[in-house]
Amino acid sequence: MLSSKTLNYFFFTTLFIFFTSCVNDLETIKRVTSRSDAPDDVTENLKILHTDSGYAKFELYATLAETYTKPEAITKLKDGLKINFFNDKGEIVSSLTALYGEIDAQKGTFYAKDSVELYNYEQKQRLETEELTWNQKDSSIITDKPVIVYNKKGIMYGDGLKSKQDFSTYEFLSPNGTIDIKNKEDE
Repeated sequence: MLSSKTLNYFFFTTLFIFFTSCVNDLETIKRVTSRSDAPDDVTENLKILHTDSGYAKFELYATLAETYTKPEAITKLKDGLKINFFNDKGEIVSSLTALYGEIDAQKGTFYAKDSVELYNYEQKQRLETEELTWNQKDSSIITDKPVIVYNKKGIMYGDGLKSKQDFSTYEFLSPNGTIDIKNKEDE
C-alpha cells in the first residue's frame, strides 16, 4: 500500500503536469477559429423599420442577414426578403420580394436578385425579373434584365425598366415581345 506522502506527491505532480501542459496561444486560436471571409454580424429574422420625420418610409424583413465591414460595408440578405413601401398616410403601397439582396448603406442602394417581384397594391400590377437595384436617395428602381409586367390591361415584356419604388409608373428601357391587352367586352 502507498503511503499518504507518496499519494500526495503523485497528486500534486499530476496537477502540475496537467496545468503546465495546457498552454493556449491566442494567435494560434485566432488563426484556427476565424476566416477572413466570415461576416462580422449574423442576424436571423431581421426586421427594420425606416422612418423619416416620424413617418414610416419602408420596412424590411429578411430570413438571414450577414453584415460585412471589409472590404466594403455590405449587408447580404439570404433565404428570402420582403420590403414594404409606405405612402404619406402610412399605408403599404408596394412590396418588393426576392430570395437574395445586398444593402450598401454608404451608397444608399439595395440590390435584389433571384425571383424578384415588385407589386403595386392600388393598381394591382406586378413586375417579375431576375434582378434589380433600388436607389433609396431618389426612390427609383432600375433593371437592365428581362422583365414581365402584369396589370389590368394585360402582360407586357421588355429588357430593362425604370420605376418609382411604389411602382405606380414605369418605363421600359427596351420593350419587346407580345403585348396582351384585354378588350372591354372581355371584362
